[in-house]
Amino acid sequence: MKLNITDAAHEQLKLLQIEEYSYLRLYYDTEGMGCGVNGLPTIRLTNNYYDKTDDRVENEQYSVIIDHQQATFFRKEMKLDFIKNTFRLSSPEGVLNPIIPTVSVKKEAVL
Repeated sequence: MKLNITDAAHEQLKLLQIEEYSYLRLYYDTEGMGCGVNGLPTIRLTNNYYDKTDDRVENEQYSVIIDHQQATFFRKEMKLDFIKNTFRLSSPEGVLNPIIPTVSVKKEAVL
């Protein structure tokens, strides 16, 4: 799995003080969705890495991780961009999440 981060997204992550965090987590958010399969692919900043369940995602700028059970909700190759004041996660197949608010990126992922 690979995540390409555009210059615009990279600049916004720096404004969120990403250096205070060890990882950028690809996260399938099901909070408030009622069922574990209903959710949205998103990103979170975190300091938590779980040896038994987390996998590394290829990226040149950051240490990107994903829980291996959540990987099914993502694509083999993805792009993180920053457009109109929100992050956007997409793949060659289409948009995974068009609106990821910056405030949610610093919200801890509940695994």
